Amino acid sequence: DVSKNNVVLFFPLQKKGENHPSPNFNQYVRGQGAMSDQLSRRQVRVYQLYSRTSGRHVQIQGRKVTANAEDGNRFAKLFVETDTFGSRVRIKGAETGHYLCMTRKGKLVGKPTGKSKDCIFTEIVLENNYTAFQSVKYTGWYMAFTRKGRQRKASKTQENQREVHFIKRLHKGPLPFPNEDQQKRFEFINIAPTKRAKRSWKLQTPS
Repeated sequence: DVSKNNVVLFFPLQKKGENHPSPNFNQYVRGQGAMSDQLSRRQVRVYQLYSRTSGRHVQIQGRKVTANAEDGNRFAKLFVETDTFGSRVRIKGAETGHYLCMTRKGKLVGKPTGKSKDCIFTEIVLENNYTAFQSVKYTGWYMAFTRKGRQRKASKTQENQREVHFIKRLHKGPLPFPNEDQQKRFEFINIAPTKRAKRSWKLQTPS
């Protein structure tokens, strides 16, 4: 008999081959997505950003950034580089080589290099299928433009505003080399048949 003063402890035995609880993968993804990826090869996408309010495209003209470019404008062609395996990107003007960055006053500017945190944006796909770009350094501040294509101060922006909504579009500019010469139509050339071809044709012709 077990004495009343004794306490009996039972420890569950782990069965052979029993799995341990898996780590929180979502938490790992969030943690990795918050850091710049210096190891993986960065993916680069090429497209235009169509502004919902101005009806035109974002363009980077050196330091100046507006949303007044027509479809196919060379300043509207953008190289969008992935910063992590998540949704953080750097946006670079193909023509000028300047990166889209945000100042502490909420103004968008073009810079020759995009290594700093103020040149990184989080790409957010909204429920209405538009895309918004939120500053990584200044959380809650978005890239935004007015109906005239001018910048809207980022500190006064919200995700549900039309000014921060964009559509990705392929660039309609001239095709890069070497595809330029491949747009010519096929030309048919008449070549005189050889003696062997004539002999073969006569043998196949019914008498």
